[in-house]
Amino acid sequence: MKLYLTIIFCLFTFIISSQEIQEESKTIENQFNKIYRTSTTYKPTGTPKRYKVINIKSYNQLKSNILDSIKNYKKIISDKEALLKSERDNIEKTKKVLSKTESELEIANKKENSISLFGIQLSKTSYNLLLWGIITVLFLGLLYFIFKFYRSNVLTKEAQENLTDIEQEFEQHRKKSLEREQKLRRQLQDEINKQRNV
Repeated sequence: MKLYLTIIFCLFTFIISSQEIQEESKTIENQFNKIYRTSTTYKPTGTPKRYKVINIKSYNQLKSNILDSIKNYKKIISDKEALLKSERDNIEKTKKVLSKTESELEIANKKENSISLFGIQLSKTSYNLLLWGIITVLFLGLLYFIFKFYRSNVLTKEAQENLTDIEQEFEQHRKKSLEREQKLRRQLQDEINKQRNV
């Protein structure tokens, strides 16, 4: 059983390492390195320069692989650009929604913090000041009218008392005048009687 597990583990490790090697060999740099290694060297006589002779099949395979890689990279770039454009569009839409929401929030805050009075929007502070100012003016007006009423009442009572006093004085004066008049008539009558008797 242990031997069986060990064989499976070794096979599994070999498969993973071979896949990693294949993945490494698929990179463009490794493909160029492989072609350089597998190509033959050519040196013409009489020149110090050396040239590499590449197999046409390897060259075509490398070209095909590079074109496929470029195509894949272009697709990836195109997909990422489309995704980027989509994200930019989403950001613009979000900015517009945010701007509209901020505007609506500002209007809502203004409505929340203000009160309409006769079609004029007043802040709550201004409204409270105006309301308490009107209440204060009305209260002071009420106190003024109460004071005036009380003063008028006092003056009316004084006038009534004065009138009563004057009426009493007038009555006394009238009585005295009547008494004097009666006394003068009696004296006059007495004098007339005296004159007749003489």
